[in-house]
Amino acid sequence: MGPNDYMVIGLARIDDRLIHGQVATRWTKETNVSRIIVVSDEVAADTVRKTLLTQVAPPGVTAHVVDVAKMIRVYNNPKYAGERVMLLFTNPTDVERLVEGGVKITSVNVGGMAFRQGKTQVNNAVSVDEKDIEAFKKLNARGIELEVRKVSTDPKLKMMDLISKIDK
Repeated sequence: MGPNDYMVIGLARIDDRLIHGQVATRWTKETNVSRIIVVSDEVAADTVRKTLLTQVAPPGVTAHVVDVAKMIRVYNNPKYAGERVMLLFTNPTDVERLVEGGVKITSVNVGGMAFRQGKTQVNNAVSVDEKDIEAFKKLNARGIELEVRKVSTDPKLKMMDLISKIDK
C-alpha cells in the first residue's frame, strides 16, 4: 500500500480536555479536517464521555471515539484512504502505541496535559510523569516532531527541551 492508501492525519494532538473551544474551532479550520477521532482506551470505555464527545464536534466535522486497537484497524482500512482527520489523545503513551501499530505520525502537537499528583509541570499547560516522559522519549527516538502549543498562533516549543529541564 502506498501513502495515498491511508487516511491523512492533518493533526495529531495530545490534549486531555479533548474536544473543546480551540480544538472545535481553530484547529479544525486550520487543519481542514472532516473528522475528529479521539483515540483512547479509557474514553472509549466510558459511554457517557464517549456520547458527549461525539456531540460537540463543530458543524461539518464528525467526531468519533475509538480505542487504540480500533484506530490501527481504521487507519489500515482503504475505505478511509485520503480522508483528512485530526487525532486527539489524552496522553503520549496512546500515541506511542498507535505508532508501534504502524500508524504514520510525523508530528505531535502537545496542547494540554493537566497537573495531577505525581506529575511535574513543564510549562503552564503541560505536566508529565515518568510514564509520559518515557513515551515522549520513544516518539522522539523515532524522529517524530513533538511540539508544544495551546493554539496554532503560539510559538512552537520543543517538548524534549522542556523535559530536559526537569530530567536531571
